[in-house]
Amino acid sequence: MPQLSRLKYDGAVDADGHILEPPDLWERYIDPQFRDRPLRVLKDDRGLEYVEINGQPSKLLRNGMPAGLGAMDMWAGIVKEREPTGLGYVDNAPLGGMDAKERLERLDIENIDRAFIYPTLGVLWVAECDDEAVTQAYVRAYNRWILDFCADSNGRLVPIAQLSLGDPDAAEQELRHMAKAGAKGVWAPPFAWTRKAFGHPDHHKVFAAAAELGLPFGIHPAFEPKWAAPGRFADMTGFGSSFFINVTAGDAIRHAFTSMFQFGVFDLVPDLRVIILECGASWIGYWIDRMDAVFASPQGTMVKLKDKPSDYFRRQCWISADPDETTLPGVIPIVGEDRFFWASDFPHPDHPPDYVDHLTTLVEALPESARARLLGQNVLDAYGLK
Repeated sequence: MPQLSRLKYDGAVDADGHILEPPDLWERYIDPQFRDRPLRVLKDDRGLEYVEINGQPSKLLRNGMPAGLGAMDMWAGIVKEREPTGLGYVDNAPLGGMDAKERLERLDIENIDRAFIYPTLGVLWVAECDDEAVTQAYVRAYNRWILDFCADSNGRLVPIAQLSLGDPDAAEQELRHMAKAGAKGVWAPPFAWTRKAFGHPDHHKVFAAAAELGLPFGIHPAFEPKWAAPGRFADMTGFGSSFFINVTAGDAIRHAFTSMFQFGVFDLVPDLRVIILECGASWIGYWIDRMDAVFASPQGTMVKLKDKPSDYFRRQCWISADPDETTLPGVIPIVGEDRFFWASDFPHPDHPPDYVDHLTTLVEALPESARARLLGQNVLDAYGLK
C-alpha cells in the first residue's frame, strides 16, 4: 500500500491545513436558541449523504458529496482503516483528517512542525445560509470547537477563527472574543450576503480590531452564492463545471483583496496583516504590477492611497503557495522572499495528495536564502509566533 512521504527538510509549517468537522459539532456546540437548526450531515432516501443547513437540505452539498470531502489520500491509494460508522463523511476520513492525535501523528510522519487549521464544512455552508443570525451562530459554534480541537497539541495545531462580515458588529465581537480565547488569526470568505465589498468601510471596524489585537486577517476561498459567481458563461456554476470552478476560484480572492486598496484599508489600518490563502501565489507578481500601473495612471486619483499598492503588499501582506507551483521560484525573488509560505489544503481532493514531494521539489528550486522562509519562517513571522 502507498505510504505518506517524509519531507527531508526541517522546520516546515503548513499554513493552510483543513479539518473535517465532526458531523455533530453544531448539535453539541451551537447556542441553545439555535439547537433546532444545527448544521448536520444526513442521508437521503437513497442512502446518499447531504448537509442540512438552517433546517433545509443543501442544494450544493448533496448526492453523496460529503463522503468525498476528505478524499485526498484516497486518490493516492492511501486508506486509513476505521471501524465503520455508516457515514462516508466519517469513514473515509484520512489519517489526521478528523482526529487531533492522528493529525499530530501525520505531522510527525511527514516531518512537519505545525499546521494552521481551517474548516471543511465551514468553507462550504456559507454559500447557502442567508440568515445572518444563523450564520453567526454556526460560526461561534465552530470557533468554540476548533479551540478545543487544538487545545492539547502543544501549539502544533494552530486554531484560526472563522468570521462572517455579513454582520460587522457581530464579527468584531466574535473576533475580540476569539483573540482572548486563544485564536491565532481569523479568516472570512471573500463575499458577504450584504453584497458589500470585502474592503467596504462597513468592515473597517473589524479590520481595526484585528490589527489592535494582533490577529492576521485571512481571505480564504469558499463556496459562493450563485449571484457571487461569474455569470458571463450562463450556468457554469454547478457540479458539472467543477474543473472550471476550481481553476477560477481564486478570482474571488483577488477581487476581495483588490477592494481593500480601492477603499484605502491599508492606510486606515496600517498595522493590519492580511493573509491571502488557497489561490496559488505566482499570480501576485503580475497583480501588484498591474495595481501599481493603474495607480500611476489617471485612475489612480480615484483611490486614497499614500503609497504604491506593491508597497502595502510588501509591508502588510503574505500569500500562501501551492507546493506544485513551478513558476513560483521566478516570482519570489522579485516580489520578496519574506512574503510567501506554502500550504497543503489537506485533506481536500481538489489538490494533489503528493504535496510533500512537490514541496521538496519547490524548495530545491529556490535560492538558499528563501528556503527556510518558505518552509516555515515566514508564516510564523506573519502570525507573530516563535
